[in-house]
Amino acid sequence: MKIFKILITLILLLCTSFAVQAKNAPIAADKIEYMNLDWWKQFGDENLNKHMLYAYENNKDLKISAAATRQAQQVVKMSFADQLPQLTFNPQINREFTSSEIHFGSATVIPDYTQNRFLMPLTMTYEADIWGENYLKTKSVKQRLEMIKQDERASYIVISTALAANYYNLIKADKLIENQTKLISLQEEAVKLYEQKYEGGLCSVNDVLREKQLLTVFKEDLNNLKEKQDVLENQLKVILGERDITKIDRKSYDSVKVIDLPLDIKSEAIQNRPDLIKSEYYIKKIGIDVKVARRDFLPKFLVFGQVGFNAYHLSDMFGSHTFLSNLGVMPSLDLFTGGRKIAMLRYKKYEYEKALQMYEKTILTSLQEVNDALVSAKTARNNLHVSTERYNLQEEQYNLSDEKLKIGAASNLEILKAKEALIIAEKANISNKIDLIISAINIYKSVGGVDYMQFEEAI
Repeated sequence: MKIFKILITLILLLCTSFAVQAKNAPIAADKIEYMNLDWWKQFGDENLNKHMLYAYENNKDLKISAAATRQAQQVVKMSFADQLPQLTFNPQINREFTSSEIHFGSATVIPDYTQNRFLMPLTMTYEADIWGENYLKTKSVKQRLEMIKQDERASYIVISTALAANYYNLIKADKLIENQTKLISLQEEAVKLYEQKYEGGLCSVNDVLREKQLLTVFKEDLNNLKEKQDVLENQLKVILGERDITKIDRKSYDSVKVIDLPLDIKSEAIQNRPDLIKSEYYIKKIGIDVKVARRDFLPKFLVFGQVGFNAYHLSDMFGSHTFLSNLGVMPSLDLFTGGRKIAMLRYKKYEYEKALQMYEKTILTSLQEVNDALVSAKTARNNLHVSTERYNLQEEQYNLSDEKLKIGAASNLEILKAKEALIIAEKANISNKIDLIISAINIYKSVGGVDYMQFEEAI
């Protein structure tokens, strides 16, 4: 009896030790680091920083990703629990009825009887993890947890970059709407001047119709810009996780800052991408699963035992003569499973080959996305340079027209047309400047949400 009491004490201490180890597991760092707010601060936009924090606290996709990570953490705990001994308490109270005599040989006869039975056992079962199979299963689940954590990190990168891109596109839409409104006002004045010229016989009706048609084009462009502005605001409300927001605070276009962009980036920049890190964990997980499939061919050993009390009278339940105990080991070896285990081993091996190919494909896709982002940035940089040059030339032309107007060498209509041309040139410059900023955001996204300038490669 003392031996069994000592055994139960050791089992309870073992379970307590495992529970403490599980409780003292390191807690994940605050997810705010996934937003990389220090990098976004270089844009010098307090409104953008405020929106980033608001999205961090309220975005629904981020909350879904966080819930998925917490679910995976519980799966790890469940897998770890399978490594521990299982203790159950299942008391029984029953009344036995016998309707016939019980014979023990020819001399002993027990007549029919009824009696109560009280059973209070503590049952222990434990699969001895001799081959480390259960440990490997838990290790595989932990790799799965790391994969889901990378999915969560990817969500933060996607949400933050989408927020910034929409934010700057909204600033662009604001400025373009402002310029388009000025353009419509100028064109309306131009239409009036052409109508006056037509009444004076100085132009044809086709000239008037052409100017009116141009006015409708300008108005149509304004409607499209307002639609885009509304769409961008609606998208930002979804990203911010708040449908009741009435106004998206933002900077004016004139205070927008263009940050540094690299001419080229080293290939190791992709090492921070969540999809690449996830692929690495996937290879590790499947490698462990292959080991588990191999160990499944080996015999298993189930240790079981019971301690408790068995009495026929409740008043005698805890007497020394009512103590009940048993202990045993049950080996188990599958002799025939219809080839299931062999098929499972082959399945995991093929899965491992697939994981390797997925890893290689992820590398290629990552390099492509980085290169595409660099090409886009190069094009945006060149376009901004060209459009700025064109705007400066158009501004000189407008200034010349203004000087000619002052000396009477140009008409009001000519100065209106020169001003329209200047606004149209500025529209292209506005678009190219914002496109360059968004190109920087795309590079940041392609390298895994880190500062890309640390990977700049000299050409």
